[in-house]
Amino acid sequence: MEKAALIYLNGRFVDKSRAVVSVFDHGLLYGDGVFEGIRCYEGNVFQLEAHVKRLYESAKYIQLQIPLSKSDMTEAILETIRKNRLKDAYIRVVVTRGTGDLGIDPNLCKEATVFIIAEPVSTVLGSKGPKLMNLIISSVRRDNVDATTHEVKSLNYLNSVMAKMEANNAGANDAIILDARGFVSEASVTNVFLVKETKIMTPSSSAGILHGITRARTIRLCTELGLDVAEKDITPFELITADEVFLVGTKIEIAAVGSIDGKLIGSGGVGPVTRMLHQEFTKLVQRREEGTHVYEAESVQ
Repeated sequence: MEKAALIYLNGRFVDKSRAVVSVFDHGLLYGDGVFEGIRCYEGNVFQLEAHVKRLYESAKYIQLQIPLSKSDMTEAILETIRKNRLKDAYIRVVVTRGTGDLGIDPNLCKEATVFIIAEPVSTVLGSKGPKLMNLIISSVRRDNVDATTHEVKSLNYLNSVMAKMEANNAGANDAIILDARGFVSEASVTNVFLVKETKIMTPSSSAGILHGITRARTIRLCTELGLDVAEKDITPFELITADEVFLVGTKIEIAAVGSIDGKLIGSGGVGPVTRMLHQEFTKLVQRREEGTHVYEAESVQ
């Protein structure tokens, strides 16, 4: 399948070589905007309604007026996938404050900029089992919930970029980021879960986490499977002494953690609960009711 070539940009579809925004766009100048990353599996856009809802909630918090209704945004996302004839895709939806001047005043931006990118991507779900990752605990702290909170999925990811750079410098796959109190928040772009004996735990909202769509569906999946799952404050000690640790996110799906700061998690391999959830999540994303179908009548080769 050919690489996606058409980008939705402010109501039009343009070739990706012509999909440009102004250097005066406040999304570029100040990280002033919001976005979503979404997955499409076999022509079914996973949890699309939840992603669109979160996009508009993020925009509401920063007082950004999106120039499309939720239904129009949903259709624009689906049409972007159709235009590029994709079945398995990663979709990036971005809304910036729009073009202004070099001043920070958002009132100088007359209308938001909206663009949608859809590119082919292969799932890592399946019979092979989850990817195994080695992490560090970063010295970078998550921003407070009363500051530039990461509950907003904004374009300002410098906090995560710095933590990822620290992981790169240490030869690790990614970094665990703590909140200002020292409790576990999340990884650079994924939510964190741990397994201890018969319980599954994940950091609560108080740790300044992004309310991940995959996180929420994983919590529900655990409940559906009869597993004991709780949201709570988690210390680095609890994380490192857990039987299993795994990460979840739209792009990474479910990944196992083998070590943190050079200390093995459990046996250092993929734990049985992580493997089981990976298998069940593989089945889940294939269910039509878990998403929005892109192609009703026509087929995609």
